[in-house]
Amino acid sequence: MKVGVLVVAYNAESTLQWVLDRIPADLRRDLAEVLVMDDHSTDATFDVAHDYHASIDDDLPLTIIRHDKNLGYGGNQKAGYRYAIDHGWDVVVLLHGDGQYAPEKMPDIIAPIVDGDADAVFGSRMLDRGGARRGGMPMYKFVGNRILTTAQNAITGAGLSEWHSGYRAYRTSALAELDFVGNSDDFDFDTEIILQLLGADKKIAEVPIPTYYGDEISRVNGIAYAKNIMIDTVRHRLGEAGFGRGELGQKREAYEYKPSTNSSHGIVLELVPGATDRPLRILDVGCGPGWVAAELRHRGHHVTGVDITTTEGVTERTDAFFEADVEGGLPDEVGTDYDVVIAADVIEHVRDPDVLLADLAGRMAPTGMILASVPNFGHWYPRARTAAGLFDYDQRGILDRTHMRFFTRRSFRRTVAHTGLVTTAERYAGLPLDVLGVDGAVGRTAGVVDKVITRVWPTMFAYQFVVRLEAAPHAVDGPIVSS
Repeated sequence: MKVGVLVVAYNAESTLQWVLDRIPADLRRDLAEVLVMDDHSTDATFDVAHDYHASIDDDLPLTIIRHDKNLGYGGNQKAGYRYAIDHGWDVVVLLHGDGQYAPEKMPDIIAPIVDGDADAVFGSRMLDRGGARRGGMPMYKFVGNRILTTAQNAITGAGLSEWHSGYRAYRTSALAELDFVGNSDDFDFDTEIILQLLGADKKIAEVPIPTYYGDEISRVNGIAYAKNIMIDTVRHRLGEAGFGRGELGQKREAYEYKPSTNSSHGIVLELVPGATDRPLRILDVGCGPGWVAAELRHRGHHVTGVDITTTEGVTERTDAFFEADVEGGLPDEVGTDYDVVIAADVIEHVRDPDVLLADLAGRMAPTGMILASVPNFGHWYPRARTAAGLFDYDQRGILDRTHMRFFTRRSFRRTVAHTGLVTTAERYAGLPLDVLGVDGAVGRTAGVVDKVITRVWPTMFAYQFVVRLEAAPHAVDGPIVSS
């Protein structure tokens, strides 16, 4: 494999030659390239690198680059990784020019990638119990390292012994899949790239390395660093739940089943008529993978699904399926005379909800019904984001970036009124705790509290509104409090 070494250097004139000399002799000639990236040092780092290059034989393929301006610790790595990818390296090893990490351990760092067992390898100072303190790691740094690593493992579900080592190797094909160019230029770059590797399901290995603390000047502001890496880690966790734009954590499932009784899917299923003298004909518009359809079929009903994409397994979970963009109307082949038409989490995705609702109304039988759900833009979450000047789109949820329309309870009622349909039931869905992964005693307690406050103040705490619509006047199922 084509293995290269990226040496990040800033004001390393006193240590750089020593670091390069320590690259193992049996490895030197096998390396494709050793790239010294001088991040616009204010000392003689660049000259030292050139003098070293002139003084050695051809046993070390050395390339030296000096940036025109200081890019920062993360920015320097970005430039180096782009170079490695563009020059066809298979493996890139990150080595610091200040001598903090042992070049002698480089074969161990590279081996898991060469053997095909890892996409990234981190040198850990914590695998050798007590080794970090014996190597001179100050107590405050050791304690901070342990606290931060424990917290980050708890938040992400990872099991790394150390998140804060800068001695690493990456498979460049794995790096090429990550949007590392958009990461921080500061010291939290190392954390962000771990989070991206975790999000991409890349294999990470750790190997023990010795700890060395010399006379080098630490340029890391510990408080700012801790704050930044914890913010990044929480952003990753929230991103996996669908919040944020997905730079560090991405929602993997396009559509998730929310079966709890306080969720939109659970309420829709509750509103479908129970005991009937025959199977119901049900049209599920925006059915996704067909989880709701599968439950309705299990109850003995006939379900036709419609969605913009054909998700794996949807044709097995429905009796009939049509791929269609409902923005342009439902296909004629879908037919009419349905007992129940479901539009769960779909109306907000079209430019003209009135037209879609009218189309759905035309598909139901004279005694049929529409069960629809929409997110509540008046919920405290988008209100708080907007009030704080932080309005932006998320991957999922109320601020889903694919939503074309936003609804409050008042505006949704007005939209329904324009169609001539009558609301015969209105329900309020709470936070999707099942999707967020909040379970156990905490989940049960949160669910009870959320249900109570949703009933007391639905326009503030209801996550979604779920309604039953019919063509003819009927008694309203429960009081509907005016806005």
